[in-house]
Amino acid sequence: MSILICLGTRPEIIKMAPVIHALKRRGLRYKVLFTGQHYDYQLCSIFLQELGIDVDYHLKIERRTSLKQLGEILIKMEKILNKEKISLVLVEGDTNSVLSTAIATNKLEIKLAHIEAGLRSYDLRMPEEHNRRMVDHISDFLFAPTQHAKENLLKENVWGKIFVTGNPVIDAIQNYFSQPTDVLKKIKFSQFALVTIHRKENVDDPYILTNFVNFFLDSPIPLLISLHPRTKQRLIENNLWEKILRCKKIQVLSPLGYADFITLMREAQVILTDSGGIQEEATSPLIRRPVIVLRKSTERPEAVESGFAQVVGTDKEVIMREVNNILKKDFNSLPKTSPFGDGKAGEKIVEIITTQVLAR
Repeated sequence: MSILICLGTRPEIIKMAPVIHALKRRGLRYKVLFTGQHYDYQLCSIFLQELGIDVDYHLKIERRTSLKQLGEILIKMEKILNKEKISLVLVEGDTNSVLSTAIATNKLEIKLAHIEAGLRSYDLRMPEEHNRRMVDHISDFLFAPTQHAKENLLKENVWGKIFVTGNPVIDAIQNYFSQPTDVLKKIKFSQFALVTIHRKENVDDPYILTNFVNFFLDSPIPLLISLHPRTKQRLIENNLWEKILRCKKIQVLSPLGYADFITLMREAQVILTDSGGIQEEATSPLIRRPVIVLRKSTERPEAVESGFAQVVGTDKEVIMREVNNILKKDFNSLPKTSPFGDGKAGEKIVEIITTQVLAR
């Protein structure tokens, strides 16, 4: 009996790493497949190396539209699933790689387990919302990170078996936070806000992207912008790139390794992002930083309810007001525990796989 672990993006690598290492410690047979959905070396390969993950299959998908990605992964996945004697396929999250893998697994009648099941933003502008819903409804086993996520699944009457495990991203921070890094030597500012933007509904909309840049130029605190290649391309296309480069309060960073990035999160006064995973990471007891969510909705309400995150939308004046408010507060007053678990999610997931999934 063997397990196939499917990865496609940086967040999936980070969150699957604790699960992979827990499988290894128990001596279970598994193989790792990487689709290559994030094709930039710095976006993924450096994470695989830092987190100690060896890849058995690399699909090296070439087509970049969503439909072509889905089709190419499906075709290549079928060959691998037919070749290997796989008992269980593990996916994490809500990307095109996850959806394609889930469909292929379902059609070949192989058991499917979805890590980070039950997240809902109820914002159908987000392609990820469609993906995660479809995957949840064809999964045999659903590892929900929180009780709230479990309740979402129960309301939708999913037919798979649900387990509440915590989110392995908290494990990952505990495991890799102490890795040596000299990233702070490269930073020009003693105090700063850390910024990431990459979501299609934001960066592909010229009005929203321009609004973000106008805020960046007038920010009350220096900014470190960790730049996704997609975002840089949109900035260039909309004649906004040079404005950012000329601003002395902005330092643009190439995509960072994991140890570098979580170090910058820990040192930031505030984090501005449209990422989902960063909302979780900021709640780690080793990070504990306030997050401004540059979106109109979030699938991580637990981060908001616990006081770590604020969903502010995309309007410049609202963002400015909320950043100024946060800079006046003491972030040491934030909770000392994470709503996303105690850092043992990877072990819990593998225990369930060992005793309740593969044992059937």
